[in-house]
Amino acid sequence: MSDDLCVEVPAATAFRIRWAGAGWEVEQAMALRRAVFCHEQRIFKDDDRDEIDDVAQLLVAVKCEADGPGMVVGTVRIHEAEPGVWFGSRLAVHAAYRSHGRIGATLIKLAVSSAHGLGCKTFLAHVQSQNVPLFLRLHWAVLAEETLLGRPHHLMQAGMDHYPACLTPRIGMSTLGRS
Repeated sequence: MSDDLCVEVPAATAFRIRWAGAGWEVEQAMALRRAVFCHEQRIFKDDDRDEIDDVAQLLVAVKCEADGPGMVVGTVRIHEAEPGVWFGSRLAVHAAYRSHGRIGATLIKLAVSSAHGLGCKTFLAHVQSQNVPLFLRLHWAVLAEETLLGRPHHLMQAGMDHYPACLTPRIGMSTLGRS
């Protein structure tokens, strides 16, 4: 990772949120998803991968390291379900980094903004109920309450006016978290 992408700031940790490109990013993102959805939440038995992974774009939040490539601490995937209609799913943040601030929110922002840049008119997600307040703060609306995989969820829609098109998702966005 080049120094121009991650700047060290005292008393803060830098994170780069972008589309996954390197093999190690994909491997770490999938391991994080297994840790969150299989081991921690016990939603899936051994693996959470499904057919959507074959068509989805994976996004990652990478903790910037001065002496190496970094570590994936968050991930989400996006895919176009039909022309102009996109979905985000499998949002996961490493347990040790959930209190660092903006990792999940920045993943959501890049997910919607990069889909917007690719022609998205409607962006939807099935959000676990405990995460609804975060999405509401980010200008999402609840469309329906539902039960998925035995858990309460809300079908939510992003307010596209709050997500300008991102045309550089491979570069992505930076955010600082509390150290």
